[in-house]
Amino acid sequence: MRQRGFASDNNSGIHPEILKALEAANNGHSIGYGDDMWTGEAVGLFKKEFGDETEVFFVLTGTGANILGIQSAIHSFHAVICAETAHIQTDECGAPEKFTGSKLIPIATKNGKITPEQIKKHLHGFGFEHHSQPGLISITQVTELGTVYTVDEIRALADLAHGHGMFLHMDGARISNAAVSLGLPFRTFTKDAGVDILSFGGTKNGMMIGEAVLFFSPGLALNSKYYRKQAAQLYSKMRFVGAQFVPYLRDGIWKINATHSNRMAKILETEVRNLKGVEITQPVDANGVFAIVPKELIPQLQNEYFFYMWDELRGEVRWMTSFDTTEEDILNFAKLLRKLLKG
Repeated sequence: MRQRGFASDNNSGIHPEILKALEAANNGHSIGYGDDMWTGEAVGLFKKEFGDETEVFFVLTGTGANILGIQSAIHSFHAVICAETAHIQTDECGAPEKFTGSKLIPIATKNGKITPEQIKKHLHGFGFEHHSQPGLISITQVTELGTVYTVDEIRALADLAHGHGMFLHMDGARISNAAVSLGLPFRTFTKDAGVDILSFGGTKNGMMIGEAVLFFSPGLALNSKYYRKQAAQLYSKMRFVGAQFVPYLRDGIWKINATHSNRMAKILETEVRNLKGVEITQPVDANGVFAIVPKELIPQLQNEYFFYMWDELRGEVRWMTSFDTTEEDILNFAKLLRKLLKG
């Protein structure tokens, strides 16, 4: 087995308490497709966090969560405005466009965030049948560049969307890391800030499989159960998704794990920031460190601690920390980097 690297928080294992929950749910038989006590309890925990009117749908993957959330809100003649780095734009193989029929309009961004000023120039052609109708703004929290939207930034985007009869969707694949970074409850920077649809992720933070799609606006989820089935996201043994979210939310595993991975990223940043030949390119808001390093050193580093390139032309790399990253991992990696930099 390869040692822990910094490629992705998806590469980490499963938190021991999550495994225990899965084992407990594995005893005996239970009704499938979500009509089980674990799924029911998990739904209740989400409603406790976000409000009783919240509609909750469990799916298998982050891509499935984004598809379900977006498809439930808009029609095929609508356009989705997002950052050019957004997961729905770069890493989902065109699935959102295939399933929704909607056009994605990507916006160039240097830090992963999009602003109302950038979006406004795309808000035209309303009622004109020759243009895709702007229907939804999608943001990622934490962004694909490791940055975190503030509450005010999210609220400004929500106000812009709602002022034009549009919806605001949040891809929260790393939402727990964002909550820890902001020091706020989930609801404060999602529902209360004007977000209409939230893809709530857990697999990057110690869960094995499964995500949740939360709808905050009345009526948005009217046809979601049908879209979920058509997208092959209705899991027959749904109890094994719900069973993970119970301790994850009830016992605060989300916070324990995200706090650790965020702290590991800050330690990594501290260890490498002042090394000659290394340039940190983004604020380290959560559990990702983006840096430019000498291109010739990258293969040697990857051979010992695998990670992904972000921008090959610039020599920019992405280092992700996880709930199981250790300080020893980071110190040994930094030691290797220093050694290679000295030649």
